[in-house]
Amino acid sequence: MPQVISKDGTIIAYDRSGQGPALILVGGAFQHRAIDPQTVQLAALLAQHFTVFHYDRRGRGDSSDTQPYAVEREIEDLESLINEAGGAAFVFGMSSGGVLALYAAARDLAIKKLALYEPPFNPGDEHARQASEHYTRELTALLSEGRRGDAVALAMTTFGAPAEAVAGMRQTPVWSLFESVAPTLAYDAAIMGDGSVPAERLASITVPTLVIDGGASPSFMHNAAQAVAHAIPNAKLCTLEGQTHDVAPQALAPVLVQFFHA
Repeated sequence: MPQVISKDGTIIAYDRSGQGPALILVGGAFQHRAIDPQTVQLAALLAQHFTVFHYDRRGRGDSSDTQPYAVEREIEDLESLINEAGGAAFVFGMSSGGVLALYAAARDLAIKKLALYEPPFNPGDEHARQASEHYTRELTALLSEGRRGDAVALAMTTFGAPAEAVAGMRQTPVWSLFESVAPTLAYDAAIMGDGSVPAERLASITVPTLVIDGGASPSFMHNAAQAVAHAIPNAKLCTLEGQTHDVAPQALAPVLVQFFHA
């Protein structure tokens, strides 16, 4: 199994497939190779055009972890992968993974082009910011008490999953995989902060950037995508009609191929 060693000694495991320019996939909350068949499908579609690096973020799957956590450490993880890929790469980030990729681009990592799908900000909404802060406090409390299953359920229901569906999932074998990465939910919460769009930070990004959202997603997702695209100089916005946050790889891959190959 391929792996790189990040600056603080954390092992970052990844799969490499395909040929062509390097493209690194950055997963969102919960996502890692053992639990995320859609990103595996996306990687397979993209591997027809690129050398795809699909990795487990720290604390997930086959990657290790090092405490204390800091967002900067995850940026260093991505930098290690870029170095492994030859010193520069295209990057695609999903959800909060897209926000992590934005912060990496703002720190001038060697990202040739950046694409992201539905960064989950809540632009200009004080109530949403308060709700985000409340979620982080509740999540922190559950994790500190070792209640991983309840932390997973909190995250899922907070971000739109019906409570009855989550209750059903808790009875399935896959639930243990979700619980295994529950502590990393705090990492994504740290990345998102209070949920507001960091416009000043994003304004420093100079790489070509494509922000993608789904036409069937909630309005706040579209508003967030618009705000991010507006904050980044010369960024483009693309809406995939009929898609939600649970985007189909077959709908997403052609857009990424066109953008990265342009």
